[in-house]
Amino acid sequence: MARLLLAVVLAFFITVSLFFLMQALIASGDQTLEDPKPGAVLDFVRLKQEETVQQKDRKPRKPPPPKEPPPQMDQPQMDSPTPDADGGGIAFEADVGGDVALGSGLALESGDGEYLPIVKVAPVYPRRALSRGIEGFVIVEFTVSKLGAVKDIRVVEATPPDIFNQAAMEAALKFKYKPRVVNGEPAEVSGVQNRITFQIDG
Repeated sequence: MARLLLAVVLAFFITVSLFFLMQALIASGDQTLEDPKPGAVLDFVRLKQEETVQQKDRKPRKPPPPKEPPPQMDQPQMDSPTPDADGGGIAFEADVGGDVALGSGLALESGDGEYLPIVKVAPVYPRRALSRGIEGFVIVEFTVSKLGAVKDIRVVEATPPDIFNQAAMEAALKFKYKPRVVNGEPAEVSGVQNRITFQIDG
């Protein structure tokens, strides 16, 4: 009987204790679920506005105009090509000479509208002649077309014969001219001669 009474008293105290504990937990949970203070949201918006104000649009400054114009560059002088390594490393000079049109005088001394040389390519020194130290010249004759190109080329004179003919003709085919203009129209010029000299330098 005493045991039953003791058990009832303990159960009562445990039930009351659990009741108060649950009440305390419910009260603390209501405090955590409260809405945040409106001041915190206002502070966040204010900071974002300050960051956007700090952005600056910087544009590069235009450089000042130069006080003096740049000096004019001199026209570069083109050197004659050197032979390949098989030629023994000997440098040479190739003089392509001036143009002469048969029956029309010197081309460079003619008036406006005459053909004028624009590009003249130095020939490649023949390997056999270079290794033997042979020098000479070739006079070629050709026609300057309406487009300023060289065609119908042939050898008029060569010293020594048949040594530099091919090299001179290949170089002359690469020449470019401003064509002759007659009555506003380009015209061919035939019988143009050019002397190409092959000379070993040194």
